[in-house]
Amino acid sequence: MVNTYIALDLETTGLNPSRDRILEIGAVKVVEGQIADTYENLVNPGRSIGRWIEELTGITEEMARTGRDTGEALRELLEFCGNLPLLGHNIIFDYSFIKQNAVNLNLEFEREGIDTLKIARALFPEMEHRSLQALVSYYQIPQEQAHRAASDALSAMELYRRMREDFPDSPEELFKPKPLVYSVKKQGPITPAQKGYLNDLLKYHKIALEMSVDSLTKNEASRIIDRIILEYGRIQR
Repeated sequence: MVNTYIALDLETTGLNPSRDRILEIGAVKVVEGQIADTYENLVNPGRSIGRWIEELTGITEEMARTGRDTGEALRELLEFCGNLPLLGHNIIFDYSFIKQNAVNLNLEFEREGIDTLKIARALFPEMEHRSLQALVSYYQIPQEQAHRAASDALSAMELYRRMREDFPDSPEELFKPKPLVYSVKKQGPITPAQKGYLNDLLKYHKIALEMSVDSLTKNEASRIIDRIILEYGRIQR
């Protein structure tokens, strides 16, 4: 069993790392089986988080607006993680968001990971639901607040420990870190020309955009501009 790692969980505005944003980061540094340090921060996604995400996580629009800048939070997280392997429930999901944002910031982030979901699938083939919450309930793991990053990171850490204890005869390889593979393309920020034209379109058509123009990528800005022109028309000089 690996005893030194980073238990990681993210809350996000959606499921697609190329379109959606990080909303909250929770990470627990485990050294020789003991919690050595923690990292927890809300992240301002620069856009509306949506009613469904608010109800799921308990994170409100007001809370999200007080969050850290994504770049600042990500740099802090990478420093916190060092070169340790990551652990999480469906860890490739969290890794994909970190990797996309790291690439956008010209930062390297290649890691190995331990996926408690994959372990649970191997150990509990007959179990109908193997979500983190289902397994937390099965093991009666105390949890402060479901669907909050720090709490879920702690739950994944404890789940890993319990499964290893309950299945001592399972192959050791099942519990070891594996390379995390997720390919992304860098997303450039909105260009000054796009920003100026988009702001002019919003003002001309009296549109309230539910996201910060400054937070948009070049591709996002292009899609929004095209959608506005298609629906409302071009600016008539």
